[in-house]
Amino acid sequence: MEIGVHTPPLADESLEEALPYLDGLGVGAIEPGVGGHPGQAHLTRSAYLDDERAQAELANLLAEYDMQISALATHNNPLHPDDERAAHADTELREAIRLAAQLEVDAVTCFSGLPAGSPADETPNWITAPWPPQHADALEYQWEHAIEYWGELADFAADHEVDVAIEMHPNMLVYEPHGLARLREATGERIGANFDPSHLYWQGITITDAIRYLGEHDAIHHVHAKDTQIYDAQAREKGVLDTTPYDDEPNRSWLFRSVGYGHGEAHWKDIVSTLRMIGYDGTLSIEHEDSLTSSREGLEKAIDLLGRAIFETQPGEAYWAE
Repeated sequence: MEIGVHTPPLADESLEEALPYLDGLGVGAIEPGVGGHPGQAHLTRSAYLDDERAQAELANLLAEYDMQISALATHNNPLHPDDERAAHADTELREAIRLAAQLEVDAVTCFSGLPAGSPADETPNWITAPWPPQHADALEYQWEHAIEYWGELADFAADHEVDVAIEMHPNMLVYEPHGLARLREATGERIGANFDPSHLYWQGITITDAIRYLGEHDAIHHVHAKDTQIYDAQAREKGVLDTTPYDDEPNRSWLFRSVGYGHGEAHWKDIVSTLRMIGYDGTLSIEHEDSLTSSREGLEKAIDLLGRAIFETQPGEAYWAE
């Protein structure tokens, strides 16, 4: 396994500046943004796509620090009811897939996107209950639209031998493991999960059970290391569907936290062990979005904990069972 970092928290530094810093902390992989909400501060698609010289220079820079790219990230909404916004997100995603293939990167991380509730709507509609009945009808429409889009996108990804790793996220159609499995079943094996536990925690999902469930579908393409703390005093009053601003920390039901600050080291060791059980030995890419600490301190504490949790070697034969 490898400790990685999703690089937007270091956007104020160039890639040439960020790599020696990460290498010094024991990081072996990066997940740079190439569009959408992560931006593209460290890897601009237009600067590298179809440019062999630029790609060779990038390869040399990565090799200098024994660093790999675990995935390219472009999180946006290709199912948006505004045709122009949807087309822009689709272009970002397809170009990210093409660039990943050219850089010999296995995966692109993204969101499922979220359609409107009907062809006449103008705003994406996150449906969390089947009643009144028009909401169930809207959800059926959304799934039909999503399966058509992602089926075509899966074929495009297969042509480039790149996996599409969808983060299960609120305000997106796919926000929990059964939805992810449904989309994969309908569209093909190139569609899978960027398994980020942070949004699963506040939904009440048991992380190791979710890993096992998706493991049964061979559906985990990439993993984010990101923690969440639920604050019971607030959650008891208003639940966890909390629209309080992220920077109003004392009044939120939950906050994103650095690895180890929502759940302890033993829990993260369980996550690592369960990932190995289902055959995942790839990168754990740290995504820092903890508003209670700086980016560098949050990253450094997460790296320190994961350094004790991950397995760096392959298991030997179980000689004690012979």
